[in-house]
Amino acid sequence: MMTQTLRLALGSLGIAIAVLALKLWAARITGSVALLSDALESVVNLATALAALIAVRLAARPADTRMPYGYHKAEYFSAVIEGVFIVVAALLIFHQAYEGFRAPAPIEAPFEGIAISMLATAINGVWCVVLIRQGRRLHSPALEADGQHLWTDVLSSIGVAAGLVLVIVTGMPVLDSVLAALVGLNILWSGTRLLASSVGQLMDVAVPKEQLDAIRETIGANAQGAIEAHDVRTRQAGKVTFIDFHLVVPGTMSVEEAHAICDRIEAALQADHAEAMVTIHVEPEAKAKHSGIVVL
Repeated sequence: MMTQTLRLALGSLGIAIAVLALKLWAARITGSVALLSDALESVVNLATALAALIAVRLAARPADTRMPYGYHKAEYFSAVIEGVFIVVAALLIFHQAYEGFRAPAPIEAPFEGIAISMLATAINGVWCVVLIRQGRRLHSPALEADGQHLWTDVLSSIGVAAGLVLVIVTGMPVLDSVLAALVGLNILWSGTRLLASSVGQLMDVAVPKEQLDAIRETIGANAQGAIEAHDVRTRQAGKVTFIDFHLVVPGTMSVEEAHAICDRIEAALQADHAEAMVTIHVEPEAKAKHSGIVVL
């Protein structure tokens, strides 16, 4: 059965094709370098939507003997690929802007081109809100990254349209190339930020402090019978939050009793934190550090 994440990824691919067609049409009838630059960014949207679709399908595969921790990190690789595509698009846009500076040309049918571009921008605007919200709800880095990139596309497209009005009013075609360069700078900034974030996730960065505090509180509230929990470690991989820690119990406690405490903590963590995978190392009281989460 097709998951909601996969349906959204397929939707992104269809939206990207439609928006690209509209923006290329606008660039063709106007001859505007800025609108062509905006269309080049939509080529990136199409490529990243395809990368997100492949990553979402791969990340949905269950763990196996080759990948015992699952395929969740595939989505972060997709986000890295998106960042690279964005940077490449920025370089292409800078080239187009340079050519425009060398030979400025008047813009044809500007208002028709702006209207078509704004229609494409409205479609992108609605879809990016859907992707960001659903990406966060479904814990999908690929969908959220796709939505964040679409948002920069929306902002740059609005800037291009406003700038083209200025070109018409001033009668200065060279401003068209200035706009193209500004679009390139905007998406270059977006691409570098996305790359930095995605690489950080591939390096197993811990969950945010607020989430870590909630995890520690859940452990403490459900560890009755234990002495303490220490060395709590976390990492995020797509939908899955990996949590591991050491649980110190009285030396006279039976294995069955200690196991029951572990089961209780694990169930509570999985109830409070979606898709949690918990590993607990049980230790006797001689291993207590008298730090971390003190239960008794």
